[in-house]
Amino acid sequence: MDQSPSSALPKPEIKTLRFTTKFTYGVGELSAAIPGNILSFFFLFFLTNIAGLSASKAGTVMLISKAWDAINDPLIGWLSDHTRSPWGRRYPWIVCGAVPLGLFFMLLWIVPTFSQDATLNQQALFGYYGVLGVLFYAAFTSVLLPFSALAPELTQDYHERTSLISFKSAFSVGGAILALVLAQVIFSVVEHPSQKYLVLGIVCATCAVVSAYVSVLGTHRVVLNQQEPETVNESVRPSLPWRSQIGYIFTNRPFLYVMGIYLCSWLGVQITAAILPYFVINWMGLPDHHFTQVAIAVQGTALAMMFIWSFVSKRLGKKAVYLIGMPLLILAEAGLFFLQPGQVGLLYGLAVLAGFGIATAYLIPWSMLPDVVDLDELNSGQRREGIFYGFMVLFQKMGFAIALFLVGKILDWAGFISSVAGEPNPVQPESALFAIRMIIGPLPTLILLCGLVFSYFYPITREVHVQILHQLWERNHQS
Repeated sequence: MDQSPSSALPKPEIKTLRFTTKFTYGVGELSAAIPGNILSFFFLFFLTNIAGLSASKAGTVMLISKAWDAINDPLIGWLSDHTRSPWGRRYPWIVCGAVPLGLFFMLLWIVPTFSQDATLNQQALFGYYGVLGVLFYAAFTSVLLPFSALAPELTQDYHERTSLISFKSAFSVGGAILALVLAQVIFSVVEHPSQKYLVLGIVCATCAVVSAYVSVLGTHRVVLNQQEPETVNESVRPSLPWRSQIGYIFTNRPFLYVMGIYLCSWLGVQITAAILPYFVINWMGLPDHHFTQVAIAVQGTALAMMFIWSFVSKRLGKKAVYLIGMPLLILAEAGLFFLQPGQVGLLYGLAVLAGFGIATAYLIPWSMLPDVVDLDELNSGQRREGIFYGFMVLFQKMGFAIALFLVGKILDWAGFISSVAGEPNPVQPESALFAIRMIIGPLPTLILLCGLVFSYFYPITREVHVQILHQLWERNHQS
């Protein structure tokens, strides 16, 4: 009887993770999901419509902040790979970065008055939000990147990783929903336009800090127990220079495909999130509470689909799930361009359809990356989760920063009129409304189509990963 390659190979013994470990690991995602989604959905709108910055200056603030956020990823990833402490490589970064993350996030939602001169005050506000954005994203990366790099350290099993990432992704979507629900509740209770954002910032900052520490307490024993023998092995392995490590990473072809998948997925999703309040309020002409409800419909559907896609992945594989789910998001994005004011029901229908696809964007790239790290260990003899996660997120954030900068510039070029807190929303010119529709429809559609191309060529299947683990097990257990 013929045997498949995966069944013919002896498998190394791998322990199944407990539910509490997966759950508390997922909780840690709230430290990124809550502030990250609030910034994605509200910050550009806050800068133009509450703080009163021009769309161009607001876009530049986003560019500076996100560009720094991207640059610091490989640095912190490399540093966390080389951190040695009684708490391992990742946890010191999470513990020390959580409180600054919450503090700087809260300060982003204050609108100080620096001068009575409108021009001088706007320049000062531009500097204020630019500096705070840099400080916040330094703390944000110090928590998020080491936390994400814990996934391949918790388990090496192909399916356990998908299950673990499904918990992470579920809390990522759940955090987005929680953030939007908090926003809707706070906005309905607090009437002053600028105060409501400050209250939202304080509440979300507190949730982010607490969730980071809950995750540390719930997972550290598992990670440290599994890393203990590896730490001894790593001490005798030669440490490659920084440039050589980068060279090895970019010769890892599956990593380049995963990076492309992730970049395209999140560029499409985050551009849509940034322009969505403008689309709902300025194009559809709906009250602002509809924006949070539409976003909740998207994220709620994604949350419901998360574990379904995880189950399907066990049957069909990770790549197949992405190739099935992402076209649904593409269809929804394209449909938004043709949506007309008054078609509220169709707006919510497209939001639900988008949620089916967004669930795969949350789940699949992050569950592919640990398999890429295993392949790198087989080729290099070193575990370098931090630098892999760092470079993947670097390119995603650089692309996102440039995209948001261009969104602000496009709105400015199209004649978008910024509003002032306490005053009615201005009537936007037709050129600005058309630009909003282009940004929410054709632009992300083209980007997501590129992601499908990358996923088609991704080579690490379930059988290939079993062979990688087998070779690693044989090498590590040779006398």
